[in-house]
Amino acid sequence: MTLINLTIEDFSTEVASNKPAPGGGSVSALMANLGTALTRMVGALTITKKRFLRLDEEIKQEFNNNLEAIKTIQEQLKILIDEDTKAYNKIVAAFKIPKDNEERQEKIKKATIAAIEVPLEILRLALKALTKIPVILKYGNPNAISDLGVAALALSSGAEGGAMNVLINLIGFEDETLKAKYQSKTT
Repeated sequence: MTLINLTIEDFSTEVASNKPAPGGGSVSALMANLGTALTRMVGALTITKKRFLRLDEEIKQEFNNNLEAIKTIQEQLKILIDEDTKAYNKIVAAFKIPKDNEERQEKIKKATIAAIEVPLEILRLALKALTKIPVILKYGNPNAISDLGVAALALSSGAEGGAMNVLINLIGFEDETLKAKYQSKTT
């Protein structure tokens, strides 16, 4: 089952279940993804308007470049919805390896790193998308300003959720050098 192909109702039911995944990481990716979708909607509601078409070509190009960047980010976030749950499931599998197996610790470490890297990427992408909003805000359709506000909130929530998931996965992580590196990337 891929989460991205579920209906909204089915995804919500999965999240609300007694299973630990999908959880905050997948939801953070989805929230940020929705933020990019709303930003793109504002762009689509802008680029055909006379007010926009009268702008300088450089401004229109910058606006469109930002929309293209948002589209790319949206596609990447869509993939991370499922990747976060997969990463969590790898941690669960690693902890099920018998304690006397000499590969157990290394597999736990690798799985934990993956479970840190995915939400870290969600954080990075959401923040990158937020840097594109000022241009959309400045030249975008003023009738869609509230949609852009909701987009910014969704992206901010996705970023915060990504950061929280990085930090929760660092609890008990024994590689202090890597731990410090990951912690510094969440602030």
